[in-house]
Amino acid sequence: MLSRIAESMFWIGRYLERADGTARILDVHLQLLLEDPWLDEDASCRVLLGVMGAEPVALEEKVTRLTMLNRLAYAREPGSIVDSLRAARANARRARETISTEMWESLNTTYNALTPTGRAGRGPHQFMDWVRERVATVVGIADSTMSRDEPWHFLLLGRSIERVDMTARMLASEDLRGSSGPAWALVLRSCGAHEAFVRAFGAAATEDRALEFMLLDRLFPRSVVNALLTAESCLAALEVDSVSATRRLGVRDDARRLLGRQRTDLEYRPLSQMLLDPAGEMEELQRAVSQSSEAISRRYFPRGVATSWVREVS
Repeated sequence: MLSRIAESMFWIGRYLERADGTARILDVHLQLLLEDPWLDEDASCRVLLGVMGAEPVALEEKVTRLTMLNRLAYAREPGSIVDSLRAARANARRARETISTEMWESLNTTYNALTPTGRAGRGPHQFMDWVRERVATVVGIADSTMSRDEPWHFLLLGRSIERVDMTARMLASEDLRGSSGPAWALVLRSCGAHEAFVRAFGAAATEDRALEFMLLDRLFPRSVVNALLTAESCLAALEVDSVSATRRLGVRDDARRLLGRQRTDLEYRPLSQMLLDPAGEMEELQRAVSQSSEAISRRYFPRGVATSWVREVS
């Protein structure tokens, strides 16, 4: 398999998941601003811009929800929703011979609707819903039209790694920590996790319960541990060195080692320790994701200048 194809599939996965995750995070914060009249809009928006890795806004300039939306959703800034969907389509174009016609047409349709004219008539909430639906459509088509070979594993690997990063960013928001149940219920709903959470823990969405579920639940596909397990399985499937694949001791793949170490650290440490500094824990998680992504790039698609993922903790 050409490294060019592998790299494009990996980044299609990351960009799609970035667009989906950003839409979910923005939707949660817009609803928090609407439902909590005591929330400082300027401070809350600055925190979210920081969590998402955006360039800070000058202190003398007031940051509103419109500023936040323009920076993280509509602008052509690196990492915004619009930019991520455009980048996913650009990578799909480079791997056109690998993906199905249906998947390409779905990405193309999404790309063509990103113009201001195409977005007209959709409010922020409708736009976030539309982004989630378009990403789900593309991912669903990929799921039903791609063979489970190397391109599929690179696509799933990119999505899983980005999912860990985006879930960590959502859980790192200061507006959520120390808040009462409704804010966490909102987060769970934005991830499609509320019903699964209620079945597991009942209706009371407290901070520690919601954090535990989104971090550690092995069965829920958007939890951090589930995404790490999926990424590890993809890397194991991509292992082409027969000697390494049959090794009895240890793991030679740097990316797999980093992800596995992070997962076992989460699974075997008491939750009470993680709750002492959730922001620090989430930053550590993002750093491990960044390092594993760099290790994947070095091994599978090396080049003179490595691609650096925008707004990533390093």
